[in-house]
Amino acid sequence: MHEVTRDCIVSLAAFAAIFGIAYVFLMTRHRERMDMLERNVLTNPFHRPQYGLATLKYGMLLAGIGVGFIMGWVLYTYCEMDQALGVISMVCLFGGLSLIINYLIVRNKYNNKD
Repeated sequence: MHEVTRDCIVSLAAFAAIFGIAYVFLMTRHRERMDMLERNVLTNPFHRPQYGLATLKYGMLLAGIGVGFIMGWVLYTYCEMDQALGVISMVCLFGGLSLIINYLIVRNKYNNKD
């Protein structure tokens, strides 16, 4: 088989697969919404009650990653640790700590509403 023919077939197959997945997803969502309307279930699929919490989470994660880069550089410079090991370990440590702190903030927010 010629390379051009093979490339054309692969491109068409990839396009058909992506189109098929998108079609099935959209049709399933449409059927689900029509079923909800038939049952008189009043829910808004676009309603997000936790507005602002995702922003807090991603902001804290990026701040933690930034602190991790700085601390990795400090370990590399002053403690003579391998640069890659220091940076990766500190980014993971401070990124994870920021997500744990975010969880504690959100949990306290919902526990204080009662």
